[in-house]
Amino acid sequence: MSCLCPTHFRDHWVAKIVQVPHACIIPNILHLRSIFQVSSNDILFMASPLTFDPSVVELFITLSSGASLLILPPCVKMVPNKLSDVLFSQHKVTVLQATPTLITRFGTSLLQSKILTADTSLRVLALGGEAFPSLVVVRNWRGKGNQTQFFNLYGITEVSCWATCFQIPENNMCDTSNSNTVVPLGMPLLGTMVEVKDSDGHLINEGEGQVFLGGRKRVCFIDSELIVACGTMRATGDWVIVKDSHMYYKGRRDNHVKRHGKQLNLETVVQAVENLSLVDACALTYYKEQKLILFIVAASQQADVGKDVYRDLLKHLPAHAIPDEVMLVKSLPFTSHGKIDTKDLIALYESKIRAAEAHTEVKGENELWESLQTLWKDILDLPTDAVIAAESLFVFSGGDSFKSLRLLEGIEMLTRRKIPELLEIILNCSFIELYNHIIAMIFPYKNMEKRNSCLKRKFTGSSETENPHTKYIPAYEENRVLNVTAVHRGSHFLSFNVDVPKTSTSSVSHYDSHDSFRPPSEASPLNTTVVINLKDKEGGLDQAMNNSVSEISWLSKNTSDTGSFMLKLRWMLDTGKCVDASPLLLITETENLCQTVYIGSHSHRMQAIDMYSGKIKWERLLGDRIESSAAVTKCGRFIVVGCYDRFVYFLAVTTGEIFWMFATGDAVKSCAAVEPSSGLVFVGSHDHHIYALDCESKSCVWKQHCRGTVFSTPCLNASPRRLYVATLGSQLLALNPDNGNVLWKYSVDKPFFASPRCTPGSVCIGSVDGSLYSFSHSGQKLWNFSTSAPIFSSPCVVDSPLQDYRIVFGCYDNFVYCLDGKGHLLWKFETSSRVYSTPFVFNPTDEERRSLVAVTSNDGKLWILDAEKGILMTTFCFPGETFSSPVVWGNLLIVGCRNDFVYCLELSRSE
Repeated sequence: MSCLCPTHFRDHWVAKIVQVPHACIIPNILHLRSIFQVSSNDILFMASPLTFDPSVVELFITLSSGASLLILPPCVKMVPNKLSDVLFSQHKVTVLQATPTLITRFGTSLLQSKILTADTSLRVLALGGEAFPSLVVVRNWRGKGNQTQFFNLYGITEVSCWATCFQIPENNMCDTSNSNTVVPLGMPLLGTMVEVKDSDGHLINEGEGQVFLGGRKRVCFIDSELIVACGTMRATGDWVIVKDSHMYYKGRRDNHVKRHGKQLNLETVVQAVENLSLVDACALTYYKEQKLILFIVAASQQADVGKDVYRDLLKHLPAHAIPDEVMLVKSLPFTSHGKIDTKDLIALYESKIRAAEAHTEVKGENELWESLQTLWKDILDLPTDAVIAAESLFVFSGGDSFKSLRLLEGIEMLTRRKIPELLEIILNCSFIELYNHIIAMIFPYKNMEKRNSCLKRKFTGSSETENPHTKYIPAYEENRVLNVTAVHRGSHFLSFNVDVPKTSTSSVSHYDSHDSFRPPSEASPLNTTVVINLKDKEGGLDQAMNNSVSEISWLSKNTSDTGSFMLKLRWMLDTGKCVDASPLLLITETENLCQTVYIGSHSHRMQAIDMYSGKIKWERLLGDRIESSAAVTKCGRFIVVGCYDRFVYFLAVTTGEIFWMFATGDAVKSCAAVEPSSGLVFVGSHDHHIYALDCESKSCVWKQHCRGTVFSTPCLNASPRRLYVATLGSQLLALNPDNGNVLWKYSVDKPFFASPRCTPGSVCIGSVDGSLYSFSHSGQKLWNFSTSAPIFSSPCVVDSPLQDYRIVFGCYDNFVYCLDGKGHLLWKFETSSRVYSTPFVFNPTDEERRSLVAVTSNDGKLWILDAEKGILMTTFCFPGETFSSPVVWGNLLIVGCRNDFVYCLELSRSE
């Protein structure tokens, strides 16, 4: 039995297979387990992919010692601060075997403050696969009082895996007076023979030569080899200097170049650069054998650091060793094996050249949209005529850590400025989110407060001295019990009673009752001022800016043998920026029915809007953009909404005043779920936790780590009591709502962006792998329905007169699907674009027996379908993309749009 693993030489993959017999790898496992003193108390991190032979050593050292092994998805390794948090804050890793590149990506600041501290869990740090950094670099990594043991590992895949090991003595780590900062390769490991031969093939004990590795059982089979003689010594291509019985790495022979008529060892230049205090990490390449390009990760954010490094090198290196260019990079790209990827550094350098030659600074939002599309396609090697969808994620589209660096450099060349948090946005957010982040940095909305002040006055009719946030009707003269209905996306209704004491303020709007109850025929016409705003608005996504009022206001009709419907624009409200959140409708049954829309936007505003008039009742500016849809607490006094600033806000229903802010560890895009019985509020965060919050006591009852970002909305089931949570870590978890304990979990290969939804006897959820899954409440998979594309849409579960229930959901293949309770397809309808939103099934009037489905597609179209047959009833086209899900009450549909507006549409029978 043998291990099959591809090998990797220098910077390019080659078609070479190395078969590793057990007898070759076992000595490594046994000897390193002893050297590292691994016990059952240790936690090892599997830093190497399974295609790289060090993974075998990591795996079996762990298994043979009874220790724990931590395995993470590749996407976590792309973000250094998140990786350090998982390794050393959450899991307390004690033994880490990695490449120097992987460690340098953390950066000196993070290494000193969080990883190599005095109280770190990391006991052993073994570096291999690349040249070991100089002692100057390693000393700079360590925080005060750190006692982590450092090891230098050396070996080649052809004699798998490690051949030598050297532990750096603690006194060497502390002795800064020693001028020799190069770390030796160390002594041979168990069963390994090491020889050094000069260029004539003679063994040497002193001087420079090439390393040869082998041993009686340290034999592997390369490509088609069937027989290899015992004791075969393999040439490594690595050259060393032997001095005082120690081998010091000098580099590969192809690292020796002739420049300006003189021989130059590139490794010597790298060692000199690493000794500079301004540099965290570096790489060097001889570009097209013409230019020496130095890539550096700066140790500080000071200006002109590249020039300072260049000046320092002039003092330490001869003229023929001075780089032609010094290029700053955020971090060094690495291959799947954790080694520096020079190929991608060169691509990064070439894209910088192309950007400098082909682009001037972008002048407007439309130009940025086109340039960003071109840059994205160029880096991902997509066809030039491809169209990048707004919801495309860079990592899921073929991007990786080093391609993200190229994109970052290209964007900063386009915009001629540094953009904060850009790398995080590229790795974690969609194309449109990246676009909007850049827009916010380089084209900030001018006079935003003045514009919104005018809008507020226009909608409320208030004077400048009046504060529309603080107007109330008089208190009730006696205690009242109000019936409140909350309407969420996906046809989710929640009704409850609210006690209103005599001294309380009513939740009824401060507007006159006749204003709230204006019949459809008296609805305010489309205001000319709003139309002007639409036409003048500059943006890469607004494709209908020159449309006439009639084109925006009316939709096309589609008749059928059972009749047809039409939609008319009732009102539209500018929120200031994109609206991705879905509305929450709160219906309070008093003498004067109060119907309010609660919705947030990227402008940081949370707004309460009168459903019939479109007037703003109140708005509250939160700490960052809002993508989370709001929920209402059991008491009916507060709405709950998550924010990018990592807080969960509890806002007063009537005034928007902040009652409580709960801090999580990262952005909150998840929508809250409220349990009617206990009143607990369950909400997820990008910090990988789900929280159970008690609004009345302003406390966190419990939190549970979910092994992945919680993006979707949690789902509650009453009997049996279950809290279902889906994560971007590809897991569906069933939790006990009382304490957060995991009852069962199910894992797939792709993330869950959709929210789970309970049916009468099961829970169902859509996955990026293209399947809709159904599970029993005990965790048994009942069925799965496969589509041809990822599912981001959450399922809508509704009763049906013909079946027990139906499940309606959208898909990225442009279709809306309807299934019965057993997963059988009843119908599907093709829209004009991908469907991200959650469908809403409703009856337009009490007299109307027919159920309809409202759903939006990403290209800005609202579709009204017959729920029984999937027949198109009518459509409406918005002047922007739509990711918000429609919510319906009576004959009014509310939905947000990425042209910054919230829309209210009125559905009626066509004449």
